[in-house]
Amino acid sequence: MPRFEAPGPAAAPVPAPAPARAGGHGGRRTRTGSKVPLIAAVASASPSSASATGALLSGGGGDEDPEADSKPVSASAPADERPSPTADPVKDQAVALDKLLADSNNSRDMVIAAVRNVGKCQNLGQSAKDLRAAAKQRNGLVTRLAALKVDRLPANDHLTASLNKAWKASAAADNHYAAWADQVAGRKGCKKGHARVTPQTAAGNRQSNAATTAKEQAAGAWNPIARKYGLTARDKTQL
Repeated sequence: MPRFEAPGPAAAPVPAPAPARAGGHGGRRTRTGSKVPLIAAVASASPSSASATGALLSGGGGDEDPEADSKPVSASAPADERPSPTADPVKDQAVALDKLLADSNNSRDMVIAAVRNVGKCQNLGQSAKDLRAAAKQRNGLVTRLAALKVDRLPANDHLTASLNKAWKASAAADNHYAAWADQVAGRKGCKKGHARVTPQTAAGNRQSNAATTAKEQAAGAWNPIARKYGLTARDKTQL
């Protein structure tokens, strides 16, 4: 059994607890002995303290850009993530063909000079060599054209057919004129400074005329495309 103690003098009143020090742990005890959370104590201290506590809890601060949410996505996206303009496949094909056509006139002056020399019985060996080199260059244009993709160009079938016919006929004419130079260089090929006309001469003229007609048709198909895309327009003598 617990021992009985005689009642003594009345207990002295409990002194009020001292205010909690800043940075202390826990909170402060009430008169009843229960603990009050530190945040509640701060909130009850003053309106300004409560506002500061609310900002602390919300993770807020005055450094955020109030207009950040209103900026358009495209303005903030990196440049390499923005969509690029759509390429024009028709223009790409036109540019590629334009580069090929720029080479088609390379041998024209050489051919004209060679045929003139043959007619005057001059420099026959070199003229024949130049004419055969020109024929090779024309056939090379045909090969390069076959490797190009021009299916999106307007009237591409007519354009490519005309170019092929023109360059093949030109190559044939060059070879006929080269053979003519060989004939002129032989016995009695020249008479008074003029080359004799042979069947090779006539064949070269026929092929040259066919080439001119085809080039005129090719220029008519090409030039509307060239004007549309800012490329070089060409007449028959430039093909």
